[in-house]
Amino acid sequence: MSLPQQPKPAKLVIGIFMKDKALVEDVAQDLTDHFGPVDLLSAWLPFDYTDYYHTEMGRPLFRRVFSFLELVEQTFLADAKTITNGIEEKYSRNGLRRVNIDPGYLLLERFVLATGKNYSHRIYIGKGIYADLTLLYTDGEYRKLPWTYPDYASEDMIRYLLKVRSKYALDVKQMRSVPHDGHSEDEK
Repeated sequence: MSLPQQPKPAKLVIGIFMKDKALVEDVAQDLTDHFGPVDLLSAWLPFDYTDYYHTEMGRPLFRRVFSFLELVEQTFLADAKTITNGIEEKYSRNGLRRVNIDPGYLLLERFVLATGKNYSHRIYIGKGIYADLTLLYTDGEYRKLPWTYPDYASEDMIRYLLKVRSKYALDVKQMRSVPHDGHSEDEK
């Protein structure tokens, strides 16, 4: 019999893309207001994998990815998506988005994105949101799946996520070394 266990907290990772790079500072402020300080920030990554967003957002599009200092419960993903949907709406003009925000979380073994769209491989997590298993970490690298979006399978994105994963591994290790009273063994 398998016994329920509390899952490890996750590293919150949020990708944004937009045409107008000048929006990034305001959007980043909104994200930190909701999710706390940024831990690691990507360089500007190319976003030329699809024409899907060009009608709504224009072109060229540019991507930035943020990971956040505070770890979150995995169940927070649905809330994160509803919050980021609100931020997207804030920057929309005439019913068109000017920024697209993709929240997800990273664990040592996988990377998961949130979406409002159902599909065969997506699991409903509440509040109208689905979890999309995007990448698996096996044999020392991230592996894409048949449905992984090309931008999340890109070398630039994988390099960034590997840095986030290394930082997350340190975060988890530090969590284990801090007893429930909040003091590390070195402080006693």
